Amino acid sequence: MTTPTPPALLIAGHGTRDDAGAAAFRDFVRELGRRHPELPVAGGFIELSPPPLGDAVTELVERGARRFAAVPLMLVSAGHAKGDIPAALAREKERHPGISYTYGRPLGPHPALLRVLERRLDEALRGTGDDRSEVTVLLVGRGSTDPDANAEVFKASRLLWEGRGYAGVETAFVSLAAPDVPSGLDRCVRLGARRIVVLPYFLFTGILPDRVRRQTEDWAAAHPDVEVRAADVIGPEPELLDLVMERYEEAAGGMVRMNCDSCVYRIALPGFEDKVGLPQQPHFHPDDDGHHHGHGHGHHHGGHSHEHAH
Repeated sequence: MTTPTPPALLIAGHGTRDDAGAAAFRDFVRELGRRHPELPVAGGFIELSPPPLGDAVTELVERGARRFAAVPLMLVSAGHAKGDIPAALAREKERHPGISYTYGRPLGPHPALLRVLERRLDEALRGTGDDRSEVTVLLVGRGSTDPDANAEVFKASRLLWEGRGYAGVETAFVSLAAPDVPSGLDRCVRLGARRIVVLPYFLFTGILPDRVRRQTEDWAAAHPDVEVRAADVIGPEPELLDLVMERYEEAAGGMVRMNCDSCVYRIALPGFEDKVGLPQQPHFHPDDDGHHHGHGHGHHHGGHSHEHAH
C-alpha cells in the first residue's frame, strides 16, 4: 500500500510596498522549504508586491503538485483572509484544471506568538530595570474595516496580559480603525501609565510598522514626562515557522477545531498551568437570573472532554 503524497504548502501573504518587508516574506518561504524538503513549498502575495499568489500556484503545479494546503500568513482573519485569498484560489482552480486545495486558519492569537511578543517586550525593556508591574503595553494592530478582525487584536492584548504581570495591555491600530496610536498612548496615560512599551502586532517589517514607530516617537517627543519605548515586530522566529507548519497540518488533515489555541485546559498559559488536562464538569451560574439549570455542550480537546453550561 502506497502512502498518499502530502499536499503542497502554499503560503499566502498580504503584500507590502516595503521592499524589506516583501524580502522578509520571501526569505521566510525559502526557509520553510529548506526545513521541509519533503514538501513542495511556495508563497505569493495578494497585492502590492511580487510574486503574486497565482505565480506561486503555477510554480507548485509545474513541480507536480495537484493538491494544496494554503496557509494565510496573517495574524487575523480580515478581508484578505476571508475573501481575497479564497477568491484567488478559486480562480487558480479554473486556470489549472484538476487541482484541489484546503484552506488553513490565520496564525494568531497563538501562545507561541504571544511568547515571541513577550520576548520583544523584554528586549525593549532591557537595561531599564523596570518591574513588569510598572510597565503598560500598547499592542498596535494593522486595523481593518472588519470588526471581527479588530476584535481579534483585542483578544491578543488580553491574552498577552494574562499571567505575565504587566500593569496593563491596551490596544490601538495604525490604520482604518480606532483608537489610533496617539489616542492609545493618551489612554495609557489616563489610566496612570508612566512607562509604556509600544508593541507592533505585525509579522515582518514594512510601511505600517515603520509608521507605528514614527508615531510613537512623535508622541514621546511631545510628552517628555512619560517614558516610551518601541518594540520590534515578531519576525521570522522559530515559533512562527513551527506555527505555519501546525496550520498546514490542520488544513492538510482536514481538522476542524474549535478555539483551542488559547484554551487553558489544552495549553499551559502563564499562571494557568495547573488547568491543563483537568476533567470538565457542567457548571452553573447561580448569580445569573434564570440560570439555575445547565445546558451542557461538550467538546474534546486532545483527549479530554470540555463541558460548558451556560
